[in-house]
Parts: sequence; C-alpha cells; structure tokens
Amino acid sequence: MKELLTYIARSLVDNPEAVVVSEQVLDGETVLELQVAPEDMGKVIGRQGRIAKWIRVLMRSVGQRQGTRVSVEITD
Repeated sequence: MKELLTYIARSLVDNPEAVVVSEQVLDGETVLELQVAPEDMGKVIGRQGRIAKWIRVLMRSVGQRQGTRVSVEITD
C-alpha cells in the first residue's frame, strides 16, 4: 500500500523526489503519512480537499480488500 500511495503522490506533484511516505501500525490500523514539498501541498489536497478525499477513499478501499484498516495523513 505504501508503494501505491507513493506512486499516486509522485504522479500528482511537480517535485516527485520530495515525496516521502511512512507507514505505521497503530491499534491494528495502518497509518500512511504522506509528506510532499510545501509548494506541492495544494496539488495533493486539491480544491476543497477533493483530491485528498479521493486518495483516502482509494487507500481505504485497497486496505479493505486486504483485510486491514488504512488511513492517510497528509503532513507538511
């Protein structure tokens, strides 16, 4: 899942080498933390948070197929 999120984020931003995804497991839930360059933050979040919402929906769906709970946090 980490690789999928990395691929999606690198496809959206202008500075793909600045994309960092870290993975933690907390209370049975996989938390993926996405970090991008500050100037690319708007491209990952999108207008009114639409892109961020769909990234979270997609990752939650993939996690559900694998039998695990997944959440995505976008940090700066």
